[in-house]
Amino acid sequence: MLAEISIRNLGVIPAASAELSPGLTVLTGETGAGKTMVVTGLRLLTGGRADASRVRTGSEEAVVEGAFALNGLPEGDQTAVEAIANEAGSTADENGEFVVSRSVKASGRSKAHLGGRTVPAATLSEFTSHLLTIHGQNDQLRLMAPEKQLVALDRVDPGIAPLLAAYRETYNAWRAAAKDLKERTEKKLELAQEVDRLRFAIDEIDAIAPQESEDDELVEAINRLQDVDALREAATEALAAIDGPEAAGGYGGGEDAAASTLVGQAASALDGASDTALKELGTRLREVSSVLADVSVELGSYIADLPSDPGELERLLQRQQELKGLTRKYAPDIAGVLAWRAKAAKRLGKIDTSEEAVDKLQKLVTELESELATRAGKLSAAREAAAARLGEQVTAELQGLAMPKARLHVHVERAPYGRDGADSVEFRLAPNAAQDPKPLATSASGGELSRVMLALEVVLAGSSSGATLVFDEVDAGVGGRAAVEIGRRLARLATNNQVIVVTHLPQVAAYADTHLHVSKHVGDEAVTSGVGSLSEDDRVEELARMMAGLDDSDTGRAHAAELLAQAQREVAKLRA
Repeated sequence: MLAEISIRNLGVIPAASAELSPGLTVLTGETGAGKTMVVTGLRLLTGGRADASRVRTGSEEAVVEGAFALNGLPEGDQTAVEAIANEAGSTADENGEFVVSRSVKASGRSKAHLGGRTVPAATLSEFTSHLLTIHGQNDQLRLMAPEKQLVALDRVDPGIAPLLAAYRETYNAWRAAAKDLKERTEKKLELAQEVDRLRFAIDEIDAIAPQESEDDELVEAINRLQDVDALREAATEALAAIDGPEAAGGYGGGEDAAASTLVGQAASALDGASDTALKELGTRLREVSSVLADVSVELGSYIADLPSDPGELERLLQRQQELKGLTRKYAPDIAGVLAWRAKAAKRLGKIDTSEEAVDKLQKLVTELESELATRAGKLSAAREAAAARLGEQVTAELQGLAMPKARLHVHVERAPYGRDGADSVEFRLAPNAAQDPKPLATSASGGELSRVMLALEVVLAGSSSGATLVFDEVDAGVGGRAAVEIGRRLARLATNNQVIVVTHLPQVAAYADTHLHVSKHVGDEAVTSGVGSLSEDDRVEELARMMAGLDDSDTGRAHAAELLAQAQREVAKLRA
């Protein structure tokens, strides 16, 4: 549920905010007051396209912010929403609500935030898809697309979702197996050549048998061999300085005493001192003597480990050339060569063009085709039953929306196997029983299409709860009793869902639990708008204004009060 929305510098709205309640909320106001900007703001929160032209003239950016509460959502939807938020690193605020915001710069750049974290606009779309649905004229046009009609049909019966999931699993396996079979039969020569190339490459790599990180280790070893004489001389000279020429194999031969001897003498000279400071210095000299002993041992080991084989350098250089031959052909380094070999071996294991392998794969494809046909049949049967039910229910709703003789027929026919089944779906509308149903795109006017969409939403959302449904002038092109029936259905839809409606019809607005009014002020230099909640008296005034501008007429206000009272009595019965 959308708990709150605030808008700044969007269109004619410099700054406005509103707390939104459960039930039915209507948004009214004069033409050009900014009602559309509220819906535009909601679309931005759902990750919609950011249009810099919507930024208020003279402002640097427009900002829309909304707070979404998850309470009331079905457990599955709530879990899905929380998972999306967690993946984005977002957190709920102190009220347990997730704050979503979208900013649009006048330059065209936009930013999206979810729960305090910057996210892509696509993440907002994914997050709000479980929370908020917007219906407007463009959405009505999308309803004409066959794929959207198929999705709508699948919402009728909860049992269709697992059937579709099972079908897709088999369909994906069948597609992969059929593709593999086609390759093995139609590209037998090319595959045989690929096998030869892969085997040659794998044999070449295996013959050299490179080891992980061997190329780096070779560079280090070769560098040491190339500098071995200088390294030995430096280490030997250091050892002679510490322990004397004898310890270094006679190197040096000088008359200077060894460093270890001198340090030992210095430490001994201070051992018998009565002064505490000198004793501490003596202790430190003993530590220096110990360190010198450790260094002496390590230098001796280092000298002993230095290579002395004159042919070792040549052997390592030859090995380095072998490895470079592999890295020139297969990857920049040995790690890449080994990864390439593993991938090649895996590919080689999958290529088998023998008759036995082809026969086995053909059998698998046949089995999967049979299973796919079975699952497609079950899915089609469920859809046909749902289509009949959906047609009957929507037809019943249309009869209450001033289309008493109209019939909606949901036509399902078999189609080639696809990701969503083996069915094509088309919504068809007949104005009366004597005429054949025709596709919505060619048979419905704008007002009829609005009523069909509303009837569909009432039917499809009948079992849902906790969602926010936004209708942008869904009542366009209707009036009279049809307008009253639209108001009743929206109120009924709002029993378990939050419904927000932009309307110009007083018959619809009278059924609202909350009535928001967008007011417009035309100044000398700019037009500004604000959003406010109306009291009961204010609602009567607004309804009278909507009734052909009768807000300054006692008769108009009396009529508006009667309309409001009657509608609210019906709402009270629904909420009871």
